[in-house]
Amino acid sequence: MPPSEANDRRGPIAGIVLAAGTSSRMGSNKMLFELDGESVLRGAVRRALAGGLAPLLVVLGHEAETARTQVADLGCQVVVNPNYENGITTSLQTGIAAVPAEVGAAMVLLADMPFVTPEMIGELIARYRTTRAPLVISVYGEPDGVTAPPMLYDRALFSEILTMTGGSCGKQVVKRHRHEAEVLSWPEMALTDLDVPDDYARLSAAGSGPSA
Repeated sequence: MPPSEANDRRGPIAGIVLAAGTSSRMGSNKMLFELDGESVLRGAVRRALAGGLAPLLVVLGHEAETARTQVADLGCQVVVNPNYENGITTSLQTGIAAVPAEVGAAMVLLADMPFVTPEMIGELIARYRTTRAPLVISVYGEPDGVTAPPMLYDRALFSEILTMTGGSCGKQVVKRHRHEAEVLSWPEMALTDLDVPDDYARLSAAGSGPSA
């Protein structure tokens, strides 16, 4: 069944915030670092909710119980990935598997991208609802364009995500369906993430959290 017939695009769209990693390059759990008065994880979840994603699934793994306290009051659902040490694909699959059966699509976000705004999320949702594309992808810094989350997948693609192998965050599925995808372009700055201590030092000094 084509994605356009598989579900009603007026229905809810789930969010999947990936926040399970070990932060090995950072040296300690970056989800707990503070940016603009709140933890990195809390800010990401709050912006995802403000963008209109519901239900919102937060995939935790490393120090899951400590991280859970950061979002306990935000109306999201925590899903723990017991295999988080095996890479981000396992977290993506954990999140996809937890999407309720009645939900027709899911948007995948990385918690360590603090410049992804509710407005960006809303535009991805709007594009999905007004087209018949099986996915809506984000590209940063045209014309060379880096493809990265957030990505919005129709339920018709969930089975492909659940059978992926390798360490990429859904890139196999995106590459396979790129010719069918809707593409939204964002400024290169919005791709900023937190990988190493210098990233955090720079963002902290700049006071760089987006507001929602």
